[in-house]
Amino acid sequence: MRNKKVLYITQAAAVAALYVVLTYIVNLLGLANGVIQVRLSEALCILPLFTPAAVPGLFVGCLIANLINGAIIWDVIFGSLATLIGAVGTYMLRNKGKWLAPLPPIAANTVIIPFLLTYAYGVPDAIWFSALTVFAGEVVSCGFLGMCLYHGLDNRYCRRLLSINN
Repeated sequence: MRNKKVLYITQAAAVAALYVVLTYIVNLLGLANGVIQVRLSEALCILPLFTPAAVPGLFVGCLIANLINGAIIWDVIFGSLATLIGAVGTYMLRNKGKWLAPLPPIAANTVIIPFLLTYAYGVPDAIWFSALTVFAGEVVSCGFLGMCLYHGLDNRYCRRLLSINN
């Protein structure tokens, strides 16, 4: 029993660390924040298909990444909640088909982030335009890159390595 808890915490910490590092690197390129954002770390939102430990890992990773990258408090809170909602949604769809898995993070970020950009950051673009650009970035990161990650991890060895049900 204890080994499963240790494995769960270790997996969550590893996912959080990966999210922070990937977001930091992309932020150096100017693509992690703003109206046009393609966070490579959002591809990790596919990981709840493999392990439930990815859900808190993604939330904590997003929280830390937003703090490190200088986001305002509303973005730290609601941006991280958007990632949490997306991760929980992906976990809930784990038995419904892999192609549905990227939809919750895409939807959560498309709905929440444009309001943050408009009301918290004062971005003058219309909410619908911000929603369109955030949607496009999420389709690239969660949809395309996330599914590439899924197919890279979807083999017997990786499933056994990531599974906490050993």
